[in-house]
Amino acid sequence: MKIVILSRSPNAYSTKKLVDAGKTRGHETIVVDHLKCVLMIEKGRPHIYYKDEEIKDVDAVIPRIGASVTFYGAAVVRQFEMMKIFTAVESQALVRSRDKLRSLQIMAKSGIPIPKSAFVSTPKHVENVIKLVGGAPVVIKLLEGTQGIGVILAETKNSAKSVVEAFLDVEVDILVQEFIKEAGGQDVRAFVVDGQVVGAMKRTGAKGDFRSNLHRGGTAEIVQLTAAEKKMAIRAAKILGLGIAGVDMLPTANGLIVNEVNSSPGLEGIEKATGVDIAGKIIEYVERNEVAND
Repeated sequence: MKIVILSRSPNAYSTKKLVDAGKTRGHETIVVDHLKCVLMIEKGRPHIYYKDEEIKDVDAVIPRIGASVTFYGAAVVRQFEMMKIFTAVESQALVRSRDKLRSLQIMAKSGIPIPKSAFVSTPKHVENVIKLVGGAPVVIKLLEGTQGIGVILAETKNSAKSVVEAFLDVEVDILVQEFIKEAGGQDVRAFVVDGQVVGAMKRTGAKGDFRSNLHRGGTAEIVQLTAAEKKMAIRAAKILGLGIAGVDMLPTANGLIVNEVNSSPGLEGIEKATGVDIAGKIIEYVERNEVAND
């Protein structure tokens, strides 16, 4: 097979591992920077140019699209889909999962436990919003933040009110969420590939940081999920339409709840924590779907 990996960072751990995993299994794997793609849209023949050459004879695509370029990256993935090429993460699912508000709405409707969350557009309702999610402290999130960036813990009602009002004054969309004290700066990430949990890790935030993101200095260790926890992670990925997903869950007094679902989860932390060849699992997923499409 000829597999295209859409990535702006050819030297990143995740990209290199996917390239190596593909080559190990006898496939041609090439890295394409999606921002350098030119999409040609014409009657009956959608096609893509990269570095002034048309991309041809591709069997499958593995998108690694950063949050800051979701719109263009999703358009590139969609173009491959129009060319009837299998994509490991579908364009619509990518867009859906990147919208924190929409993904929470979908999960809540489907009965998946999530933190109490509120979306507000006017400062007039701030005090009531803080009360509705359980009172201070509260977590305030930018709708388009990632890797822990744009996530703020407001420890008092006044500080929460000030932060929310400041964001709304400059027309920045935010979510206000309940603070899960029991989490204690920890969360669990389940890595889902093709409807199966292929690895799970517990992440612990850096000292003094309530965020558990490894990019923020956190640490990770392998964790065993119960059958119910695996089922919840798989269901969260499925209802968002994601063939590949990092499902982040927070521990509460009543068990794990889903905090976020990541459509381009990093491989380094989960592979080192679990010892599982996650990149290989992704290539196997692509192989299964390529066979099914033949």
